[in-house]
Amino acid sequence: MSKKKLNNFEDLGGFVFSTNDNFEYENNEEIETLSPKNQQLEAHFSNKGRAGKTVTVIKGFIGSEQDLKVLGKLLKTKCGVGGSVKDNEIIIQGNYRNKIIEILTKKGYNVKRIGG
Repeated sequence: MSKKKLNNFEDLGGFVFSTNDNFEYENNEEIETLSPKNQQLEAHFSNKGRAGKTVTVIKGFIGSEQDLKVLGKLLKTKCGVGGSVKDNEIIIQGNYRNKIIEILTKKGYNVKRIGG
């Protein structure tokens, strides 16, 4: 499991003090994955910061990183394209927003179309 980057004290869940220069905080807290009907996902279309390439971004998943990767793999397989999962988002190459909304709705997820 990859280590999450900690940007501020709130990310630690409390205050940690160490005089050890090599100290690294390990967050062993596992997030419980909500059922599909309780998820509020957002389907975004984007091409900013990607050299003009269009992608579909799925945001709002609440759950473990492993479950997010499984959902990302399902969407990539159903759309027949590449993509990635990072920063708690699923990124699918190309504009497949309508198809992804249809797939996720059939799986029981609540999906909201965001943007044009």
